[in-house]
Amino acid sequence: MCRHLAYLGPEEPLGRLLTAPPHALYRQSWAPRRQRYGTVNADGFGVGWYAADDPVPARYRRAGPIWADLSFADLARVVRSGACLAAVRDATLAGADAEAAAAPFAADHWLFSHNGAVTGWPGTLAPLTHALPATDLLSLEARTDSALLWALVLARLRAGQETGRALADTVLEAAALAPGSRLNLLLTDGAVITATAWGDTLFFLTGPGRRTVVASEPYDDDPRWQEVPDRTLLTASRTDVLLTPLDALDGLDGLAALSTAGDGTGTGEVTGEAGDDVGEAPAPAPRKEPCT
Repeated sequence: MCRHLAYLGPEEPLGRLLTAPPHALYRQSWAPRRQRYGTVNADGFGVGWYAADDPVPARYRRAGPIWADLSFADLARVVRSGACLAAVRDATLAGADAEAAAAPFAADHWLFSHNGAVTGWPGTLAPLTHALPATDLLSLEARTDSALLWALVLARLRAGQETGRALADTVLEAAALAPGSRLNLLLTDGAVITATAWGDTLFFLTGPGRRTVVASEPYDDDPRWQEVPDRTLLTASRTDVLLTPLDALDGLDGLAALSTAGDGTGTGEVTGEAGDDVGEAPAPAPRKEPCT
């Protein structure tokens, strides 16, 4: 369980996103408003961000609560970025992995976070380990469900899968083996945000100035926040958001178009099916009961 957030937009201080809003991720660490599982996210935190002209993100992670780290407040005040991913953690199981278990996980030019829990961990996902090279298993950053999910996603990405397909296939396989799991995954490469809503809350906010935020819950009361229906894949650029139902997913060819979005022509509209042209937003899909 955790709360997480990803941002694409004009370069701005991290604190404007993570500490300044009235219900920012900083406050969500002890007083989340929409969290269904757990109450305090004090088991670590992290933020990853992209500097101009450098595709490899930087990270700052700690094992303790975000409110206890005075250095982070200073860092968030002065570090500026046009793309970031951050999370505060409520550990499902106590463990000794400390900072290594805190999101975001990172590799190459990607940042990743998992909000949720795998039921029956670790036994339920054992069959999926056969898809990973032994070196990947031995290199897991932490002994957690999130770290294994990241390894599975990363293996797909490095094999050439598109980001939406990599997340969707990982979620659908994990859910089949471990019914009742909560699998809200969040991924960015600094240009596109890809996320799943599967068993927990997810929202997005688009605004003027080519700006998109995807988060577990709104950090303020702006009426433009929209909730993502459960069991949905989200893909977002700085200007557009595409929502695809995961339950009926047969192919993701249409998601490739959004990966090249961001030319300033979009206005943050939403489409309901992969491959639709971006245009007027349709009525929201019926909301389903979350997995528990």
